[in-house]
Amino acid sequence: MSNVAPFDPSFANQPGGARGEVVATFDEYATAEAAVDRLSDSGFPVEYTEIVGRDLSLVEKVTGRLTPARAAAAGAATGAWWGLFIGLLVGWFTTGSEWIGLVVGGLLIGAVWGAVFGFVAQWATHGRRDFSSARGIIAGRYDVNVPQELADRARQLLGS
Repeated sequence: MSNVAPFDPSFANQPGGARGEVVATFDEYATAEAAVDRLSDSGFPVEYTEIVGRDLSLVEKVTGRLTPARAAAAGAATGAWWGLFIGLLVGWFTTGSEWIGLVVGGLLIGAVWGAVFGFVAQWATHGRRDFSSARGIIAGRYDVNVPQELADRARQLLGS
């Protein structure tokens, strides 16, 4: 379970995005997160703290060639999971041996429809995107910001 709060739209209304004064800069997010955790452990009011990623880059890692057969197979796998879920959900309200039939039937029907949709979706692109990929945004550095009136205390607690 994640402890990340929902997006706070008040951040979007700030000029330049981030607020406060930079008290530390780190190369990795995990290190910046550990610094904020140290502040929290020291009793610092971390509700006023921000971790701001700077020098952002979109990175798209190409994971392989996407043929219509691979698209159909991926669609079948996704459809099978959904079919299994629906079969289990409907089977929950069923007694006796019909339960197995509903689960297996849901899995098979989901796999077939998923394969059809995967194939058609890939075919419809007419070869414009014949690869699969995973995208992510990475930052070159991570600044820890606090309000100006708390900056000296934060620096002292972080030892910077």
